[in-house]
Amino acid sequence: MGNLLEVDGLQIELVTDKGLIRAVDGVSFCIEAGETVTIIGESGSGKSTTAMGILGLLPADLAVLSGSVTFKDTEILGKHKELCRIRGKHIALIPQDPMTALSPVHTVGSQLREAVRHSGVAGRAKQIERCVELLEQVRIPDPTTQLGKYPHQLSGGMLQRVLIAGALASDPELIVADEPTSALDVTVQASILDLLLELQERTGIGMLVITHDLGVARLMSDRIYVMKSGAFVEDGDAEGLVNAPRHPYTRKLLDAIPQLGPWNEAIEKVEAPV
Repeated sequence: MGNLLEVDGLQIELVTDKGLIRAVDGVSFCIEAGETVTIIGESGSGKSTTAMGILGLLPADLAVLSGSVTFKDTEILGKHKELCRIRGKHIALIPQDPMTALSPVHTVGSQLREAVRHSGVAGRAKQIERCVELLEQVRIPDPTTQLGKYPHQLSGGMLQRVLIAGALASDPELIVADEPTSALDVTVQASILDLLLELQERTGIGMLVITHDLGVARLMSDRIYVMKSGAFVEDGDAEGLVNAPRHPYTRKLLDAIPQLGPWNEAIEKVEAPV
């Protein structure tokens, strides 16, 4: 399969009162069709900045210094016309926090209809039909009723499914998922990750996942890039990197995953017959 996305030498700088800070320092990677690539790192490591730089969605205090980003052999870095043509249609974003991504004063249906309209579906009836279809794809029950609700009337997990539905509206070839489960309760995270994996298996979509959780990265990824202080310190296939990390920072992230072993052993000792 050919590469959907190629990033080469991307450098992004942060403008501060004390001068310029290199937020992303020359990172390079690619994503093939149907592949999931994950960038993992702690808060402030530059992983989300990398994703937003690719999409041309950086805030005013961040600026791309150099590099290249091509989508299916078309350069999009700094190319406003090409980005407008591709972003939201061929490349879609799943934001981190549904409560900030969705307007609290508009219904779920009106906001999802806007994504559907942007994808090229004309006419209110057809747009609503497409919205219902999208909510069914992300396994939201009674979709017609849910379209009439406001964001505060839905749970965090349901809202995240709405964001995923919006990302799927234009049948994109690549989805950028920025911390897709970090705002959710632990009990809901697994169902959202399962949904993303199911959608990818069914559609063959490529995914760039941004996360701080190595457990999420292991579950979702074909390849993982570990990011620290704006640069990649290690990369490799998911199983190999998790099972045999080479860099101390990767081992630190691995050690941060909660372990249930000691707790289980303690329970077994308490319940063991005398």
